[in-house]
Amino acid sequence: MRARVLLIALAALLLAAPSLAADRLVLATTTSTANTGLLDVLLPAFTKQSGITVHYLPMGTGKALATARRCDADVVIVHAPALEERFVAEGYGVDRQALMHNYFVLVGPRSDPAKVKGAKTVEQALERIARAKAPFLSRGDNSGTQVKELALWKAAGIKPDWPAYREAGRGMGPTLTMADELGAYTLSDIATYRKYLSTGRISLVIMIDNQDLLRNPYSVILVNPAKCPKAKYAQAKKFAEFLLSPQGQKIIADYKADGKKLFWPAHPPK
Repeated sequence: MRARVLLIALAALLLAAPSLAADRLVLATTTSTANTGLLDVLLPAFTKQSGITVHYLPMGTGKALATARRCDADVVIVHAPALEERFVAEGYGVDRQALMHNYFVLVGPRSDPAKVKGAKTVEQALERIARAKAPFLSRGDNSGTQVKELALWKAAGIKPDWPAYREAGRGMGPTLTMADELGAYTLSDIATYRKYLSTGRISLVIMIDNQDLLRNPYSVILVNPAKCPKAKYAQAKKFAEFLLSPQGQKIIADYKADGKKLFWPAHPPK
């Protein structure tokens, strides 16, 4: 009798498996959406509304897009416009839409060995770091943050190649922790920085912020089923629609750390 009950239960699970799989999305996303806790608020709200669960893979933007190219994701949230445009041009991504933005910040140790505080522009700040050959920790992971950092060095006319310039090869959170331990400068998105600062994990201070050059836009992009036949386009579209809906945009607008906004929605609810 017991064996029969177990067999019936197993059969029920097997029958349910296809529908369960159909209602599960894979999101490849930049680490900042995970490190800040934003996804922990957005995803349950979407699941409650739609019945679709979302499994997310946090990684640098370059890796997130590579994961989608391998057809191992259904949708991506990333923040490197040049990489995103290439992903769409290659036919892997469709329906790319602006989701939200925040800003990058140049942060460093309170002692400020390169005397960066007081610099009028981020280029001037980087010049001071290079002149002092001060410790600087790069993400080094082909993330949107590293892409932006390298573009800033280029804009400043500097090749970052002195011994104290190092690569972490890690996500934003671990990179901030390592920079704090090393007494190094680094580039961070403001959201992850504020989250880590508010929880006491780092003591780095902002050196440069609030500049147009440091604007950090995020996009949501669906994986093209023409390239990846198993991609769950219909469910991914529902997810993107939720993110861009007044409810999703309000969640983004209202999300804070230590009372401070972390992201600004692309379509603020009225």
